[in-house]
Amino acid sequence: MIDFSIFGSKARQLAGLDISSSSVKMVELVESEKGGFRVERYAIEPLPRDAVVDGNISNLDAVTEGVRRLVRRFGPGVKNVAMALPASAVITKKIILPDGLREQEMELQVESEANQYIPFALDEVNLDFQVVGPAGGGSGEVEVLIAASRKEKVEDRVAVAQACGLKAVVLDIESLAVESSFELVSRQLPGGGAGKVVALIDIGASAMNVAVLRDGHQVYSREQAFGGNQLTQDIARQYGMSVDEAEAAKRSGSLPDDYARDLLRPFMDSLALEVSRALQFFFTSTQYNQVDHLVLAGGCAVMPGLAEVVGGRTQVETIVANPFAGMALSSKVRPKNLLADAPSLMVACGLALRRFDA
Repeated sequence: MIDFSIFGSKARQLAGLDISSSSVKMVELVESEKGGFRVERYAIEPLPRDAVVDGNISNLDAVTEGVRRLVRRFGPGVKNVAMALPASAVITKKIILPDGLREQEMELQVESEANQYIPFALDEVNLDFQVVGPAGGGSGEVEVLIAASRKEKVEDRVAVAQACGLKAVVLDIESLAVESSFELVSRQLPGGGAGKVVALIDIGASAMNVAVLRDGHQVYSREQAFGGNQLTQDIARQYGMSVDEAEAAKRSGSLPDDYARDLLRPFMDSLALEVSRALQFFFTSTQYNQVDHLVLAGGCAVMPGLAEVVGGRTQVETIVANPFAGMALSSKVRPKNLLADAPSLMVACGLALRRFDA
């Protein structure tokens, strides 16, 4: 049986909780009186190094304590959360099924299909499915997305939430949450990005994820081992700090005057080169030969001048992701802080949007 919902369901009150490799983040959106959304509140709390490795929670106590601090900073009143698993922890497959099947009939078909491609016994995984839409061509069939994850991956995140007095009512996939946020970002592109090839470059602490989308559909994805931790290690070596001290100094901006010239600019040049290489991989492995727009996301995207450096190297128009652009803000949210944090909140924002699922 399908015993825990990966996709979850609509909840009346819901916040998006993102557990990443360097921090935990929470966002709450509500409906604005003028239509659209209002950012009600958000919070970010750093995690110790190696508490989360490759998307897996390796130190449950450290992550739980981080989320407890996050909840205190976020404020009272939140109970239900949407969380996400890294794409690497989830096996997904799209299948075609006849339209009009009852829920139980669809479950049986999904389990039968899942048996064929999941390399684990079904009692070792959490399995869920979601109807994407008509299969097209007036065939009377629907496209269904199946998702399966090892139970321990799901249980770790659920356990963290429960230990902090939260209930995980939705368990999404990080890449799908980012796509939800990306819909908001794409509206800021000329013509809403319609018909254009857009590369979303998410640069986190330890990895750079590249997703190329056309009209909202992902046509390519790749992960490269490059992230902000490399800059942190450079800072630690250059100034004789511990890695934790270097990370704190990087976040607070309390570094010597030569930092921007000697470390930050070379790092941004290296990052731009990695983005250029990622685009070359995309061109050589697909039928596409150009990208119309680059959108930078993740914690590294807030580096001043990064969009110009990447745009100069790639010769592609480059912007920094802000899924909250044009949203109303509550009095609890400081606009300047949100603008700086927005690129790193793509997953949390996408999860918060699950509150408004039809």
